[in-house]
Amino acid sequence: MAAVLMEFQRKMDSFWVQSAIGAIKAIAFVYDIITLPVYLVLQKPWKRRQDSRRVKAKPINQKMLVDESKYAPDDIEAKIVRNDDNELTYRTTDPPRDVHVKMLQENIDTLEKVFNYVAKTYTSKRCLGTRQILSEEDEVQQNGRVFKKYNLGDYKWKTFTEAERTAANFGRGLRELGQKPRENIVIFAETRAEWMIAAHGCFKQAMPIVTVYATLGDDGVAHCITETEVTTVITSHDLLPKFKTLLDKCPLVKTIIYIEDQLQKTETTGFKEGVKILPFNQVVKTGQDSKFEHVPPKGDDIAIIMYTSGSTGTPKGVLLSHKNCIATMKGFVDMVPIYPDDVLIGFLPLAHVFELVAESVCLMTGVPIGYSTPLTLIDTSSKIKRGCKGDATVLKPTCMTSVPLILDRISKGINDKVNSGSAFKKSLFKFLYQYKVKWVQRGYKTPLIDKLVFKKVAKLMGGKVRIIMSGGAPLSADTHEQIKTCLCLELIQGYGLTETTSGATVMDYRDMTYGRTGGPLTVCDIRLVNWEEGNYRVTNKPYPQGEVLIGGECVSQGYYKLPGKTNEDFFEEDGQRWFKTGDIGEIHADGVLKIIDRKKDLVKLQAGEYVSLGKVESELKTCGIIENICVYGDPTKQYTVALVVPNQNHLEELAQKHGLGDKTFEELCSSPIIEKAILKEIAEHARKCKLQKYEVPAAITLCKEVWSPDMGLVTAAFKLKRKDIQDRYQHDINRMYAS
Repeated sequence: MAAVLMEFQRKMDSFWVQSAIGAIKAIAFVYDIITLPVYLVLQKPWKRRQDSRRVKAKPINQKMLVDESKYAPDDIEAKIVRNDDNELTYRTTDPPRDVHVKMLQENIDTLEKVFNYVAKTYTSKRCLGTRQILSEEDEVQQNGRVFKKYNLGDYKWKTFTEAERTAANFGRGLRELGQKPRENIVIFAETRAEWMIAAHGCFKQAMPIVTVYATLGDDGVAHCITETEVTTVITSHDLLPKFKTLLDKCPLVKTIIYIEDQLQKTETTGFKEGVKILPFNQVVKTGQDSKFEHVPPKGDDIAIIMYTSGSTGTPKGVLLSHKNCIATMKGFVDMVPIYPDDVLIGFLPLAHVFELVAESVCLMTGVPIGYSTPLTLIDTSSKIKRGCKGDATVLKPTCMTSVPLILDRISKGINDKVNSGSAFKKSLFKFLYQYKVKWVQRGYKTPLIDKLVFKKVAKLMGGKVRIIMSGGAPLSADTHEQIKTCLCLELIQGYGLTETTSGATVMDYRDMTYGRTGGPLTVCDIRLVNWEEGNYRVTNKPYPQGEVLIGGECVSQGYYKLPGKTNEDFFEEDGQRWFKTGDIGEIHADGVLKIIDRKKDLVKLQAGEYVSLGKVESELKTCGIIENICVYGDPTKQYTVALVVPNQNHLEELAQKHGLGDKTFEELCSSPIIEKAILKEIAEHARKCKLQKYEVPAAITLCKEVWSPDMGLVTAAFKLKRKDIQDRYQHDINRMYAS
């Protein structure tokens, strides 16, 4: 009887929800009829549709000389063959814009010249900002546990002139310590103002900087330091203790400069004898009285030896010249609209080329950079004291950079918030979301529901963010659409690699499509080359497909001390340097690139179907239950399997539904009931993502530990290290295939 009553109540609730939503739809319909003529005149939607569809790049005519010895001397026509059937090269249709032209006029061809120029141009404008930490306090949680939390103040700023002067003093201070021009120097520190100041201090003395991820494991850090033969390392208070053990592996290091903590005194005892440990500000002070002159670098000089995150083995040092960095900066300023009142919030690793170039563009255009960390970014971040505001709320940035991992988490957070509401709230949000998506695709804006609903979500990041630039990995179309819709901003995706100084393609901010990476930058060409093994050819219909090659001034000189690998991945053609990416792309009719596969991620199953592991992972990561996933395909089997790191909150909710609420996280990960339930959720999500049946994992293992760079299972940029994951979980992979 109770069950019947509950079912009756559920149906009645559903009836009232549907009736209310029906009434709201009717009101929206009337509103549309009344306001459509006004919006048509004011918003000019046809222009937005035209801008979105405009051609961003076109194939360029190209001919290829063939081996003359194979033909008769008079067979001139045979010597010149059109290469359209094997490769296709695209170039942007856009001209350089104002900032690009200004850089050419001012002959800015090095990062040193960038800082000199902006110090004169923007003088007293805010440049680099750091949030003041007033105190660190114990905060008792509801469960009785005590966590350390920050009580934070306002941002403290250096002007452009002050930042340039501090960098100059730091560079001279390094010379006083014995560091010579064109000698490598390591920066191993978290993203912060001092990182950028230290880098530009080095550039002023023509010292190449070696960038090392702050999250890289000890072996990786030691490899980067020893391979580049550095004697001086710049690090931070938090990372300095690592060198008590690291110095034994790095015998050449004689000086460590540490960036001081705002609250705690740094312990400098217990380190290897003979190694000088100095605070950052002391080096700056030493440089103030120094007589050393600047040693300006040349455009072809190496600015950065940037170590890749090492997803396929030991990190490789990529040689990036000043000219490479300036080229990508020119390309970015041609694609991303920048305004005088913009503010960037910086929190991604500056050891990642994408963040470094993005922040360099901000410097070049006079945009202030306020620094943050993932632990203090928003009001609910883990280090923010209750009642204190997160960095974004205080800074109110207009621009930010991000990676798909962070955007996926924001997307899941929005979904969790919506799903925790009542049935009516869920239905209302779904209707308003679909309503906005429909009108945006037609070229309209939706100011009323933005103000009433979505602007409240946007306050999460301070309420003023107008543009987010995403890079580092492919962004799923679903996440792209949801972030853009719910946060009321432009989300533009780019594509590039460390080897191309992050330069390749960037979405036009007016493009209304999702899941594509944009057209070529003004400083490079994009080429597709047939990859016969995967059946990707430039003659494929409806779009040409193939391996992506990038050519232009943004392409690196190669890998540090790896001539064989350099010759394998790079080549020169007609005076232009090219890089073979290993990524598979297709170029649409409007000249926009879409990454559809990766050569190393492609697995051919027993029945002959090709599965792109990266593509499947990218789609399945948007499933709420999944925190991280690695899909594995055995070529001798007919299906794939997956190793899944479950989201703890979702896992606990699922456990409650199946009467397992009393189990621990580890016990739930070992439960066949939970495993089966998650496999079902994955299958349903895969259908929504339109994955083929053979692409969907047929068996899963739930991993009890969260994969982190310290474990060696993901890189410092949180890309999967497939071989290491496979080695660690080989027993589970065997079990899944045996079952």
